Formats: sequence, structure tokens, C-alpha cells
Amino acid sequence: MVGASLFSSAGIAETYFEEVGINIVAANELVQERADLYQALYPKSKMITGSILDENVFKTLVKNTPKKLDFLIASPPCQGMSVAGKNRNIEQMLNDERNYLVFKIIDFIKLKSPDFVLIENVPTFLKLVLPYENQQLKVVEILTLLFGKEYNIEANVYDAAEFGVAQRRTRAIIKLYLKGKKWEQPLKSEKPISVEEKIGFLPSIEAGQNSKIKWHFARKHSDSHVQWMKHTPTGQTAFDNENFFPIKPNGEKIKSYKTSYRRINWDEPAPTITMRNDAISSQLNVHPGRKLKNGTYSDARVLTPLELMLLSSLPQDWNIPDNTPELLIRKCIGECIPPLLIKNIVAQINQ
Repeated sequence: MVGASLFSSAGIAETYFEEVGINIVAANELVQERADLYQALYPKSKMITGSILDENVFKTLVKNTPKKLDFLIASPPCQGMSVAGKNRNIEQMLNDERNYLVFKIIDFIKLKSPDFVLIENVPTFLKLVLPYENQQLKVVEILTLLFGKEYNIEANVYDAAEFGVAQRRTRAIIKLYLKGKKWEQPLKSEKPISVEEKIGFLPSIEAGQNSKIKWHFARKHSDSHVQWMKHTPTGQTAFDNENFFPIKPNGEKIKSYKTSYRRINWDEPAPTITMRNDAISSQLNVHPGRKLKNGTYSDARVLTPLELMLLSSLPQDWNIPDNTPELLIRKCIGECIPPLLIKNIVAQINQ
């Protein structure tokens, strides 16, 4: 199948597309460094960098795709809809221009009439209401009004942990497929994949240390952070430590959510990997660690780039350039949809 990709980021979602017979011939991404990483990963695809709201960018994208497409994947930016760390309501969402990018997807569908369309985002996307023809409608309602006669339209929320990914991550998936075509539901795994199964084989390393394994190196953390986490057992937070709990420079105890300064568990899927996976103080991203003979715990650090890759269902030999900045990898993984989930969904297409 010949396809196109909108709001591609680094193309993590497309990692296994070749295995399921999809050839993305053109893609669009706003941020240059992510577009460059995409192009390095998919040299045969034409990357058009820039805002899709720019008429020239949109026209270039249209020009570089066949008149009739088989497949379209679109992942509009989800930051405008994310509720992590924020108390956002629908009215606030309507004031965020990123939420209107869905209309460019609609324009593209009208021009190219792809047989199969996959739109993915955070679950809140399905609740978002947008102004359309003097009404306030949800995205699926707008799509149904426009394309309901030609396409079957389905919307579901999937947890990646139920589909072979060692990470709990829920994503909204909207599928459009031409009537007469078939697109079945993805196949659930028999059992969850644990953190232990996915990264337990990697050697233990401490903050600031490197290993002989590519991308398995640890960020340097402050001495106080390391001290707090060394005394924090697997699955627990440093806030529960009797002596080594998070404090400010003046000695005052830090007040925060118990998802901060917290180690993940070995025996279950990882929690959702966030954009701030580089910070011990962020949400649920400290290595599980192992108890040492002196009673402290190893790996007092956030997860390494390789551990993040594996927990996101990327292959260990993910073919990114050796000079890819660590923080770019972390950001792209922090906002991605696990590619194994997308592979599972797309593999159910029956032309």
C-alpha cells in the first residue's frame, strides 16, 4: 500500500510499516530536528518540513503523493489536548489553534480519497468539540457528516499494554475505511509484558555512567537526587523514606505528588512515558533498581534512552543516527504512540 504521513514527528509510529506492506512516500513535520530524524530513518520518503497550515507546504505535500492513496496516517499534535499536569477544560481546548489542525487532515482526505485512514491522538481527542458550520461538534461527528456515506468510521481507545507493549499508554484511534473494505480489530496479547521481561537483561549502571551497549547510558543527576533514590525501594517514592526524603536547600521537605521521585515496578508494564522522562522529579520514570547488600538500591537514575526505546516497543537496533541528541530521542519517545500497537492495528487491514 502506498501511503502518506501527516504530523509525522520522527516517524516512530511507522517503525514496522514495511513489515505490514505500507510504503510512506511523503510525510510532513513542523519541527526541523524531528523532520531530519524522520528523513534519516526513512530516506526513501519525501519529507516536507513546515506548518501544514502554510498553503505552500500543503500544496507540496499534495503534489508529492499519488492522486489516489491507499493509506493515510495522521497524528496531530496532542499537547493542546493533554491534561497531564493541567486542569484544562473544553473551552480552553477550543482556544488552542493546534486543535484545529484536524481540518487539514479533512482537506487531505477530500483531495486524495485514501482507502484507509488512521488518526491517532490522546483519548481526550474524542471528547474535543470544534466549531463546524455553526455547530459545536466532536471530531468523529464532523468526520461522519463529511465522509459517512463513503467510509466506515470507528473510534476506539486502546491501551498499548494490552497489545504486547511493556508500557501502559492509552491512545485514541479513529479509523476510516472505504465501504466494501475490511479493517478488523487489533489482536490482544495473551498476557502483559513486564518491565523485567523487556529491560531486565541490561547491565546495572548508575547516574552518569555508560555501558558498552549502544544508547544504554545514564544521565547525570544531582548528588541529593541520587541519595534519595538509593534509599527508595522498587515501586516506591522517596517521599516515603524516613530519612532520605526530598528536601529543599533550606532543609524544608518538598511537597509534591507521590508519582514524583518514584521508581517503577519490575513485574508489570511501565507507566506512561512522559515528555519529561529525563527528570527524576517527574512522573514515574525512575529505574526499578535492585536491592544491594548494604540495603540501598541500584540504578538511582531515570531510564536510559535504550530502556525507553525497548519499553516503547522500538527495536534494540533502532537505526537512528549515532549523533542523534539524547533529549531529542527522549522527547520523541515521550510523545509517541508505541509502534507495535500501530503495527497490530494496521496488520488487520484486509483489502
